[in-house]
Amino acid sequence: MRLTVFWQRMADHFGSGYADTFARDHVMAELDGRTVHEALDAGWEAKDVWRVVCAVMNIPGEKR
Repeated sequence: MRLTVFWQRMADHFGSGYADTFARDHVMAELDGRTVHEALDAGWEAKDVWRVVCAVMNIPGEKR
């Protein structure tokens, strides 16, 4: 998954204003105690981060 697709999905689900705030502030154990930004910076694949976000935030299957 390209980062542009990842960020579009984040914006579609959380709204364009909140997506970055969530990605910057929400620490998830499933990302080894990182935020979305930290996980991406640490080399996590965007598709793997998106899967974690979907699982943690109970994003419906049709949006995954």
